[in-house]
Amino acid sequence: MFDMMKMMGKVKEMQSKMKEAQDKLEYIHETGEAGAGMVKATVNGKKQVISIEIDEALMSKEDKETVQDLTVAAINNALEKADVSAKEEIKKSTEGIMPNIPGMDLGNMF
Repeated sequence: MFDMMKMMGKVKEMQSKMKEAQDKLEYIHETGEAGAGMVKATVNGKKQVISIEIDEALMSKEDKETVQDLTVAAINNALEKADVSAKEEIKKSTEGIMPNIPGMDLGNMF
């Protein structure tokens, strides 16, 4: 027979683990690159830009549009990496708490 109290306890445990995992996202840092590493962007697991590094070789006025394009590409690359890392952290934090229900991917909640 289905034990509702046991299930409620699991839900509370999962909520606690999810909060813990969300708090850890701030400390996940991923760096994306563009232009063979001439532009680097670092973001955290909460999808916040932490830093931008631009090679001095790109710092002329003629290259302004290139620098802008490479910066966007580097940020997008870093965000993709941070998204993967954040999903892995959530999955790791909630592993074994809830049964594996097909189609229920807690990593996609963020």
